[in-house]
Amino acid sequence: MRERCGLHDMENYRKARTVEQPCLCPFPDLPGDTPEVRVKDGSKIRNLMRFALSRMEEKTASTDLPGPLEGSEVSVGSGENLCRQIVFTGVGPSVAKAITCVEIMKRRVHGLHQHTKLVYRTVQEIWEPLEPEAGLDSLTVSRNVPSIWVLLSRDSLDKNQPGYQAPGSFDALWIQALKEEAATPKHVQRRKRGGTGPGRTEGAGRGKGPHKHPCRPGEPRRPLGHSGGGQD
Repeated sequence: MRERCGLHDMENYRKARTVEQPCLCPFPDLPGDTPEVRVKDGSKIRNLMRFALSRMEEKTASTDLPGPLEGSEVSVGSGENLCRQIVFTGVGPSVAKAITCVEIMKRRVHGLHQHTKLVYRTVQEIWEPLEPEAGLDSLTVSRNVPSIWVLLSRDSLDKNQPGYQAPGSFDALWIQALKEEAATPKHVQRRKRGGTGPGRTEGAGRGKGPHKHPCRPGEPRRPLGHSGGGQD
């Protein structure tokens, strides 16, 4: 198998599989029973949060988030007691979904400290030739994709570390944004959101347009600038 980082005649290949290289957790000295929720592109947020809340909330109704874990990988430490910390991870397209899970957790479980780490993880794509008898070799394309690690903790974390968020800091930003939106008049909001729609040009409105000279039915339209009072 030949390893390359570029693409060469890729129309003759098909992607066989994708392999994510292992990445060490950027949070050292975590307890052994700290759950790590690995969010995948096909993961369902409902299933992920059912598991995460069961490890962080004292009372989680089974009817609130039912169903088995599907499309995700979850590594759970030993012990049945509630955890003091939990880690969410996401790679590439699943980064946004991991952030959504973190924000849901912070709204359900209050007083959580947060540490966020952004790193790059190597992903290898294995490409196989469409016609093996053509003598083409398999290709391995290596890419560096962004990855996010978020640690949520009931206990205090190092505030001097980059990526630290105190409990309630994100809620304060949301409250300020909602106050500003409520203070903005509705007609200004519509103007900002609507803009110029299809069939409308900028500056078009209900005002009077260019003056049109009326003409009788069947009478040819006179050219502009022609005065029809006298004879030549």
